[in-house]
Amino acid sequence: MPEKLTANERTILAYIAAHPNDFLFLTIGQLAARLEMSEATVSRFARHMGCADFRHLKQVILDQTGREGPARKLAHTLSAGEGALLERWLERQRLCLEQTEELLEREAFDRAVRAVCAARRVFVYGKNASRAMAQLLAYRLRRIGVDVREIPSGGTELLEHLAAAGREDLVILFGFSKVSAEGRVILDYGRSVGYRVLLFTGQLYRDRAQEADVCLYVCRGEEGEFHSMCAAAAVVDALTLAVSAARGPEAAASLDAVRVLKKTYGPRL
Repeated sequence: MPEKLTANERTILAYIAAHPNDFLFLTIGQLAARLEMSEATVSRFARHMGCADFRHLKQVILDQTGREGPARKLAHTLSAGEGALLERWLERQRLCLEQTEELLEREAFDRAVRAVCAARRVFVYGKNASRAMAQLLAYRLRRIGVDVREIPSGGTELLEHLAAAGREDLVILFGFSKVSAEGRVILDYGRSVGYRVLLFTGQLYRDRAQEADVCLYVCRGEEGEFHSMCAAAAVVDALTLAVSAARGPEAAASLDAVRVLKKTYGPRL
């Protein structure tokens, strides 16, 4: 640390020491406004502390605080890159989509479509953030006439729903970063009773215990950063469209039935 600090620099340092968590989520403009000083003063402070710029200073503080988990990922993502946040984030999503397109095996995608179409019933499971993708897929497939059951997140309810799955069924499992304990139960039980498992994953390598009948790779970003569902949602929608095309008239008839019901009873709801 430099031997001599100005009064403003001491104020900045004191704020960071007292509020390190808040500091990580502030832009240079927000910090300057909060401390009632100019952005140039904050920028000079960062350089005086041996950092290239304010973003570098935030990374140093992030490393020193040793934060772990989702908050650290979010702070790391917010402090990375240059330019406006929206533009930076959209650029990251473009890269995720490109990597997904490159690494998702087309043959695996085709097998996933066939598995959905051949299944008597489709059970869908997702936990935490992945649950949103499970619900989206269940909604999409249900509209085109697929018999879909959503499996609860955990506990005995999960086991009760899973007990209904049999040899002619398909379980779609979302486990991007790792397969959860519940996911391992789903995979293990499937080997016992014979239902097939389709796994959405962010891992290119999986050990034997995490291997499913069909695996669809989805890129959600680098490890240690805030993970996106952009590519996952794109693959979910692509799967729905491909299943719709494969089912043909059946899918169209189901959508027409929904349309008629909405026209008849929608005004009453």
